[in-house]
Amino acid sequence: MSLEGELSSVRLTLDLWHPNCWAIEATDRTGGGVLAHAVYNSPTTGGTGGEVGDSNKSRNRGDTDDSNTVKGLFTAFGDTSGEVENVLDAIRASEHSGEVFELQERFGRARNAPGNVVREFFLEYDPTEMVCPTLLENGFVHSAPVRIEDGSEEWNLCFAGDRSAIEESLDDVREQTGAEVTVTSITTSETPDRSTREQRLDTLTTAQREVFEHAREAGYYEWPREVTTRELADDLDLAKSTLLEHLRRAESKLLDP
Repeated sequence: MSLEGELSSVRLTLDLWHPNCWAIEATDRTGGGVLAHAVYNSPTTGGTGGEVGDSNKSRNRGDTDDSNTVKGLFTAFGDTSGEVENVLDAIRASEHSGEVFELQERFGRARNAPGNVVREFFLEYDPTEMVCPTLLENGFVHSAPVRIEDGSEEWNLCFAGDRSAIEESLDDVREQTGAEVTVTSITTSETPDRSTREQRLDTLTTAQREVFEHAREAGYYEWPREVTTRELADDLDLAKSTLLEHLRRAESKLLDP
């Protein structure tokens, strides 16, 4: 159905890559991921609480005035503590990041947590390297934390305007930021929102989702079962114990009432 000329509530999910992003660089080189929650326009002050990152921050910041930086609240996630630590190490090493202030570490599954291990942190960085202001200027308002994994960002957005103007607005974002942008889903007020199942699938790590989806497609949940866990493990080139771990964690998240 054409919506040209009609104002409506439009929601999109974008797969987005843009240059000079510490989170994209870090997750492209590691197995974990990052959730971006909120940005605070306040300069770094000495003695701020939390665990301060290593001394390369003075090198990264150079002569930049701290008042020109912002702090953002983020969550690093992964299946193991080592995976999360690798993500944080890669963030600290990026020339596009500032100081990392860690808040806490949580083990075990939490509702809507995308990983088994979760560490929250504040990060100081240059707001001119953010893509969010450009999205806002072009009518896109983010409606959920941004998920960064495997070297790309997943944005859930509302578009404040006519659906027919979306592609032109996305082209403007691409031109202004050098971003690579792909629309992975789009709905309007006339189409149903994403199902509860789809929302719960978003809480899985990439590995958990891959294992679960393959098991479902291969008939593992049929009765009688059409495939064994050994066959699933062989299909995905995984150890059986690894496959079972991913599968059980995925099932636990998806079946949580």
